[in-house]
Amino acid sequence: MSGLLALLDDVASISKVAAASIDDVAGQAAKAGAKAAGAVIDDAAVTPKYVHGFDASREIPIVWKIARGSLFNKLVILLPVALLLSAFAPWAISPLLMLGGAYLCYEGAEKIAHALGHGDPHESEHHVNIEDDGTALEEARVAGAIKTDFILSAEIMTIALSTIPATDTIWMRALILAMVAVGITAAVYGFVALIVKADDVGVHLARRRNGLSSSLGRGIVKVMPGFMRTLMIVGTAAMIWVGGQIVLHGFAELGWSAPYDWVHHQAEAAAHAVPQAPGLVAWAVTAFFDGIFGLVLGLILIPVAHYVVNPLLQATVAPLMARLRGA
Repeated sequence: MSGLLALLDDVASISKVAAASIDDVAGQAAKAGAKAAGAVIDDAAVTPKYVHGFDASREIPIVWKIARGSLFNKLVILLPVALLLSAFAPWAISPLLMLGGAYLCYEGAEKIAHALGHGDPHESEHHVNIEDDGTALEEARVAGAIKTDFILSAEIMTIALSTIPATDTIWMRALILAMVAVGITAAVYGFVALIVKADDVGVHLARRRNGLSSSLGRGIVKVMPGFMRTLMIVGTAAMIWVGGQIVLHGFAELGWSAPYDWVHHQAEAAAHAVPQAPGLVAWAVTAFFDGIFGLVLGLILIPVAHYVVNPLLQATVAPLMARLRGA
């Protein structure tokens, strides 16, 4: 009996340790996901346009295809690469974060340029002959969405990796990254599915005889276009200020801290000037200057990306990803 009690005590102790580990993984995963907010918001804001123009019956299947591709990007390609980096080249994480931040700045600046009438930032991804059948157009849209998701997923996974303590084991890092990958993918594409079907739900409710349901349906149909525009604006702004912040912080870590320190000083001065809400004011000032820096950097990177980076990616990364998915 004493042996059985000792065994049960050991099992209870192991269970407590396991529960604590699960809580730790979940907590770190939530923290990592929050750090990647800029890329996550943009992912949710960008994806709905890939189903635009298709029959309503194809919207959810297309979102599901993109979600599966996103999980493949994160779990099969990016997670092993992230673990290898953390084990053998942790010094590369900060430069890679800066590259990802620069990409966010570029994407945000290009969207602003497009809004001002300077071309479609994703024209090459969506260009399909109008004579192609619906299946070819759908496959082209899905492929373009997954390619864009790869870049955003790489940024999300790198940001998540940078938040994990170096003392954690490789298995703990793998669990945290996997939880981030699955959680963010489910949240983003679940949200996207709700968005793309909101109009249909609104139309369905508007046709009902019940006055309250009908009014709610008409309200949803009326609100959704403005909601989508707001989502795109928020997503673009988040990309630019988060990208600028990542790059400035990276410069500080690499030894050039002057720009980062200047922004921090301005935020502190503004917070002291408005003691009623110092935290909010400091955040707003930091985001403003990070955004200005990110926008300038993004505008500088637009010609570099168009004439140097994009051709290199088309010649190297795109064929590799196609072979990996084919395998």
